[in-house]
Amino acid sequence: MNVTVYCGASLGNDSAYQAAAEKLGKWIADGQHTLVYGGGKLGLMGGVADTVLAHQGKVIGIIPQFLQDREVSHPNLTKTVIVESMSERKNKMVELGDVYIALPGGAGTLEEIAEVISWARIGKNNNPCILFNEKGYFDSLKSFFSHMVKEGFFTQSDFEKILFSDDLQEIETFIEHYQPPALRTY
Repeated sequence: MNVTVYCGASLGNDSAYQAAAEKLGKWIADGQHTLVYGGGKLGLMGGVADTVLAHQGKVIGIIPQFLQDREVSHPNLTKTVIVESMSERKNKMVELGDVYIALPGGAGTLEEIAEVISWARIGKNNNPCILFNEKGYFDSLKSFFSHMVKEGFFTQSDFEKILFSDDLQEIETFIEHYQPPALRTY
């Protein structure tokens, strides 16, 4: 399967985040899956790609021309797809993905995983959405989703279609048994 990974172009302040990227990258390669990601060589992005490649896995990077021009693209990927805009990059990553996993990251990572979660609710994404919750990184976001449910802006059943976990066995089981949310009605 193609595993689309969203993550930071920074390493963060704790080496546990880099270790999480490496753990996920090894899982992708060992499972003979293909990594689809933003194409960068820096931060957690570079770490997950380097790990997949070091374990003889395949990596597809999707990068906008303006970032390619800044020489931040990873030079050793299985395939690099150059696009014109960030929107085109996100759309291509969604199109190629069979599952979407967010490692720790910043606003861009949050935007990307929130988009595929939102699209699942309206029938435009039938694939699992997972937040790799290393060191509880996404606990505040999980709490906020719970708050959305409490306040009537998100359903409990939709909330249950999102996994917050750093346990690869739990992630595998979630993917294996995933059923897309019911189409939202108005």
